[in-house]
Amino acid sequence: MVLAPYATLFEKTRGRFYPEKEVSYRTCFQRDRDRIIHSEAFRRLESKTQVFVYHEGSSLRTRLTHSLEVSQITRSLCRMLRLDEDLGEALALAHDLGHPPFGHGGEAALNECLQKYGGFDHNAHSLKIVTQLEQKYPRFNGLNLSWETLEGLAKHNGPLMGGERQEPPQEIAEYNFVQDLEPAGFPGAEAQIASLSDDIAYCNHDIDDGLKTGLICTEELFQVGFFKDHYERTKKEYPYAEGSRIVSETIRRMINDMILDVARTSGEILRDLRPDSVEDIRSCGKAVISFSENMKKQMQDLKNFLFPNMYRHYKINRMTSKGKRIVKDLFFLLLNENDILPPSWQSKVRLCPQGYEGERHKARLIADFIAAMTDASALELHARLFDPQVRL
Repeated sequence: MVLAPYATLFEKTRGRFYPEKEVSYRTCFQRDRDRIIHSEAFRRLESKTQVFVYHEGSSLRTRLTHSLEVSQITRSLCRMLRLDEDLGEALALAHDLGHPPFGHGGEAALNECLQKYGGFDHNAHSLKIVTQLEQKYPRFNGLNLSWETLEGLAKHNGPLMGGERQEPPQEIAEYNFVQDLEPAGFPGAEAQIASLSDDIAYCNHDIDDGLKTGLICTEELFQVGFFKDHYERTKKEYPYAEGSRIVSETIRRMINDMILDVARTSGEILRDLRPDSVEDIRSCGKAVISFSENMKKQMQDLKNFLFPNMYRHYKINRMTSKGKRIVKDLFFLLLNENDILPPSWQSKVRLCPQGYEGERHKARLIADFIAAMTDASALELHARLFDPQVRL
């Protein structure tokens, strides 16, 4: 397939921070994708919360399966708009690498723990993982990804400066001193697609998981016109199909409608702008990948239902509260008693300087240690450290 002129072309990459000779059988973006897949952080997503803690059910989404679903939608949209599928896939697979255990509850807990030291943001932590914390190559820390992949990872949700935001999250700001990711501008179209694909995936697949667990039911979902219309049409077409199949087909059709809407709306925006390069995309001052106004309303109606009825369901609230307590317990204990950390992490803490800067560095080290945990390893460590009946 011939890519559009506004695609992020691998032949024109700005390269890697540490120069490497590229190989003939993979583009630089394919290589980035493969490095992400082979990273420890990516494998750990298998046991990290999406909505439900990993042990709630083997058929429910985790951060890993969610990332794969985002990747599939991203590839489809990149193909439809003649963009680089491999870059889009790399960004989709990496977008949640920085999530700590217990989902957004774990992230909120770490953010509270680090308020004096710049807070915690999972997008910023994803960048830190791929530029620093992954340590498997002899020449450098991190994965040494292409500039375009780093830019898209940092900015896939849009510019990090401008309007009310004066500066990017701290860890992105610190990295930007080393390599300028142009935080005030928009990213390439592939990154913008990965962001909307995330919305499409989690809204629809969270419905599926919510119905499977009984937190919500189809009758309640009839409050959402978009779901009700597709459900009733599907039921009419397949009157004798069992309910679970009707739901699956309904969700499949909703996803299909959203993908087609993004492709159609974005195609119109791009035709009006007539960008000649990815630099035109970055400098145009607005997103070029978008839902139509009608689909934005449908998405908002769906989110307005999911937040009170599912994400704020009392069972989810209990799980979130428990996860936040576990993360905070671990953080403050490890911060104050460094000698119970593994030896390699104790060595890192000993290198921290004195004064505020040393305190900040130590706190962020503890956050790095906790954020790398899966739900299972966090539960196990918490039991070992706080339950006197559990063996060390």
